[in-house]
Amino acid sequence: MDPEDVRSFRPISNLSVVSKLLERLVARQLLEYLDRSGLLPRLQSVYRACHSTETAVLKVLSDIPLDIDAGDRSALVLLDLSAAFDTVDHDILVRRLETSYGLSGSVVQ
Repeated sequence: MDPEDVRSFRPISNLSVVSKLLERLVARQLLEYLDRSGLLPRLQSVYRACHSTETAVLKVLSDIPLDIDAGDRSALVLLDLSAAFDTVDHDILVRRLETSYGLSGSVVQ
């Protein structure tokens, strides 16, 4: 990376400790609500205890041979969604949070 180019540096987070703690508390409450309500897919790995990219990869690596042994066909499609959130329409996101997940009021504001 070019040290003279500003784009080579990532921004520094200036969030206070209190705001970080508040963010974790809200995230924990939201995940508990989604889990209790059955709104999280069973195989979702993100933001779940004892789940990670490693467990997701192991699931795929075990499912493919099982399909082949059963005489089925398998296809693996990989997508890079690292910048996907930058393209989300926030009005649609808020409506989806309200209708699909029952979140409203100050939560979505």
